Amino acid sequence: MTDSAPAHPFPSPAPQDWQEKWIEAVVSAPGVNVPRDALENIAPFIVRPKDSLTDADSDGRRRLKANRLRTVPTDAGEMVVLVVRMNGVGGVVWEHNERISSTWHSAADPAAGARRSLTRVLPWTRTTEDGREKAFAALESRAESLGRLLGNVEQASAALDNRDGHRTYNLGEDLVLNGQHEPCMLVAHHFRLDEEIAEDPAGKPLRPCAYWGWMAVRGNNRTRRRQEIFDITSAEVLTGVPFKKLGVDGDEVAVNSNYWLKTLAEVLNGEYAALKSKPDPDARAHRARMIAEVEAHLVVGSPTPVRLFRIVQVSNRRDHVHPPLEFTPNDQGRALGRSVLGAYVAHGVLDEATADVLSGAAPVTELPGVPDNASVSTLRDLRSMRLLREFFPVEPRKREIIRRALSEGPPSLLSSREANRRARAWSALTSESYPEPWNPRIAEVFPLSKAKAGFSPSERLLEELLADADKDPVAFEELIMFRAAHWLAAYDVIDADRGSLQGQKTVDEDGTEAERVRRTVTNNLNALRNNPAAAVPLLRELALAMDEGRKPRKVSLSGDVLDGTASRAWFNRTFPKETGTRPYTRRSLQRAQTVAQGIGGASLTLDTFAGSGTDQADRNAASAAQAPDETDAQAVERLARELDTQINAMAEGATEVGEVLTELHKRAESAGMEYALGRQRADEAVLALTRTLTRLRKWPEIISGMGRPD
Repeated sequence: MTDSAPAHPFPSPAPQDWQEKWIEAVVSAPGVNVPRDALENIAPFIVRPKDSLTDADSDGRRRLKANRLRTVPTDAGEMVVLVVRMNGVGGVVWEHNERISSTWHSAADPAAGARRSLTRVLPWTRTTEDGREKAFAALESRAESLGRLLGNVEQASAALDNRDGHRTYNLGEDLVLNGQHEPCMLVAHHFRLDEEIAEDPAGKPLRPCAYWGWMAVRGNNRTRRRQEIFDITSAEVLTGVPFKKLGVDGDEVAVNSNYWLKTLAEVLNGEYAALKSKPDPDARAHRARMIAEVEAHLVVGSPTPVRLFRIVQVSNRRDHVHPPLEFTPNDQGRALGRSVLGAYVAHGVLDEATADVLSGAAPVTELPGVPDNASVSTLRDLRSMRLLREFFPVEPRKREIIRRALSEGPPSLLSSREANRRARAWSALTSESYPEPWNPRIAEVFPLSKAKAGFSPSERLLEELLADADKDPVAFEELIMFRAAHWLAAYDVIDADRGSLQGQKTVDEDGTEAERVRRTVTNNLNALRNNPAAAVPLLRELALAMDEGRKPRKVSLSGDVLDGTASRAWFNRTFPKETGTRPYTRRSLQRAQTVAQGIGGASLTLDTFAGSGTDQADRNAASAAQAPDETDAQAVERLARELDTQINAMAEGATEVGEVLTELHKRAESAGMEYALGRQRADEAVLALTRTLTRLRKWPEIISGMGRPD
């Protein structure tokens, strides 16, 4: 403590008349359309409201000072923000915080979930005197009970704690030592309870049936840590503080914020005064003194309040595009995707109802055009394919908007990093329709040339694609490219390559133990392409497992469904890691050989295409026997797809070479070895790479010459 420190640093609520003057000045300010009830809820937390007001005019009215209101543009629309000094204990952690979105079961998942569900957020609307429904700058949700509401806030706080380990410094101690320098942004949120409220003998409800809270749109972690220092929780700020925390006897809860804030200030100022004679750096009053009051930004208006939820979510868009460390990959992808959807809505190229479903705020059954009684797998697929079209659009207007939202260059210069970022957003938001999120990197499988052009998958329903996949190569390829990775990841059968797996084992349910296989998602998909006789039944089994709410079963090489759950070990045995091409008939192989020789001049035999190894040859022969002859036009389309696949595989192979070299060097250093390779082995590797590079140099010019002129 210092002599210059205030004797009573912890503020009490302003007198009631000044609170009223402040409320009146806010509601009469231009652009403000927040409900008066919401302002009455936050008014006790406002420190020295008189400082925000002008002197009284001739009519005795005070107005907000001009520098207190700001208009903040976002990709989803504008909002009006009020700058205030707020009691440091104020604000409520928000379950809809982007950083913890993957914690919850989403409304977009058509199957019942074991995880706690997010409450649905709607605009706060009321019927005006002329009988019309009007939206205000506030949000509203329904909770089935007070316990459910409290549980959501408490789980949000716990989820933030789990994310805090990604931070490079201790946020709580930083607030204790330096105070809070970045203001939080808060939005008014009304929670209505569906449960019946008990009454006393006089017929008075024993507790409220609804609660106003000012939720932290930005600054959830700061709000959580400030309140932790005060020993008050967000749930208590929202619904009432126990008397025992205020030094008052009794088991009741104080719901009147004017009362409990005044009592808390008296307790803390008393504790602070006692520190003069007995300093204690661990005392609550000492630790909280730097955050006794903080600056806050209150969202009090919007010209499009019906979009307020989306507007406040994307208000910190650059945190989504260039995220801080506490974002997990899945939460980052979802936040990024929602910012794009918000931009589409603001520019009028996406309707509100569709955007709500795609962002995860509404059930898939509300997606326009969804057929009645659609299965779980169909509902998930419809949403995922719509998301795919939004993140890789073909419409010029959407291509321009998404570039601006993601700070990308021209479409022709779209980089692999930017394409993969879009793919991760698509994958992360798709996972909201499933019980558990997966690693969004599994979506990094698209050839860059196709990503640049955008995707427009067929409008065929999933049931039709699955039914035709064994006889229609286009349907089969759509399922492999756009669905298979997500479905397999949803059941933990595959995942994105996470680095070295040396020495790790995997055990199948029958007790079979094997080395884990390091492989890319593209390699997994190519393995499915190589064995359509087993891949198609597996895809059908995965979809059926979704519909029946169970785990998928294994399939045999011939496509029969077997007993036992599909697992990584089983998948790696049935669809082994290899770099062969998709099996073809001998007639097709001959055509493929001719085209390949024309492209690269390489001496390729039929065995090169059919794959090496007896087991693979047997599988290829079995598949080829079932494959119908194809026309030359079909062969051209197939080989063009195969060219994309092989080029993508080479690019991934080059990345893997670099990763192996890095790990080889590191392991050799750890082992104290001066050289990791023998001279002959190193020379042979260099020679092989040099020969490969020589062949590769020929192909770009040849491929370019095969392209149709624009």
